Amino acid sequence: METKKRIMSGMRPTGKLHLGHYFGVLKNWVELQNEFDSYFFIADWHALTTKYNQTQDLKQNVEEILLDWLSAGLDPCKSTIYLQSFVPQTAQLHIYLSMITPQNWVERDPTLKDLAKIMDAKKENLSNLSYGLFGYPVLMSADILLFNTDFVPVGIDQVAHVELTRDIARRFNNIYNTNLFNEPQPKLTQIPLLKGLDGNKMGKSFNNDIKLSDDNITTENKIKTGITDRNRIRKDDKGDPCNCEVIFDYWKIFANKEEVEEICCACKSASIGCFECKKRLASKVNQSLEPIRQKRIELQKNKSLIKDVLIEGSKKAQIEAQKTLDKVEAAIQMYK
Repeated sequence: METKKRIMSGMRPTGKLHLGHYFGVLKNWVELQNEFDSYFFIADWHALTTKYNQTQDLKQNVEEILLDWLSAGLDPCKSTIYLQSFVPQTAQLHIYLSMITPQNWVERDPTLKDLAKIMDAKKENLSNLSYGLFGYPVLMSADILLFNTDFVPVGIDQVAHVELTRDIARRFNNIYNTNLFNEPQPKLTQIPLLKGLDGNKMGKSFNNDIKLSDDNITTENKIKTGITDRNRIRKDDKGDPCNCEVIFDYWKIFANKEEVEEICCACKSASIGCFECKKRLASKVNQSLEPIRQKRIELQKNKSLIKDVLIEGSKKAQIEAQKTLDKVEAAIQMYK
């Protein structure tokens, strides 16, 4: 029997997930778990790199993100779902990897470069970066290498993280004359362009998102605020879906080809106004999300199940993680 290739990925617990998370990441994970030996983790340590002084919602956010994962179709029987801080081997491997990683490798991380630009624009001193934030790319590499991952599903903007991990794996193998670590490959995912309802990047902090857990009325009210063709002032003005900044993109994701063509023709002929268009779209969105929302409601009735999933998944992850850590310490020739 052929052994499945292994993938792993994670998310920071920042609260309830929105449609951008679902179509950009989660939907892909649900499909991949049927093909790969899959590890998915809630990155609570990574959350502390920037929110170390805002932890009042951390526990609740861990539960919320897990509820969304399970509701959307991640299956603990198919995937290993764990909490980063429940697998202490991650921190131990991070220490070993940090000892061999040159500082300039970390400094070239694009996320840190972007952060540096922001801080410079705000006239803030880069020395204010915490040690944890500066070193988080190595912690991310530890997350990946701990399970000798074959592939990491990422968008094109995250390939640099995987490349750093490959460099660290190669350096470790060379220093200690071993072939312990795979050099993981990025598994590129096509992320559909789904803007926030105001036309900007979708995000909770911008209050322009639709959450998987929103009810029907909330969803409809949010969609009513979505930007359409700014040149279309009155209902009987003919519109152009190509100029519809947000709403038409949602139609292309939530409707089939025939429905998209129908709404396109109706817009161009002014046989439908933007208000009615948004109302129909809200119905499509709510219909699509109904199974996820109903499952979430059922899961919320059994809070102990949520913690059990994390505990059992983390135990399973620890077993695999310890195998890797034992090999690492043997290669380094740590005292035992």
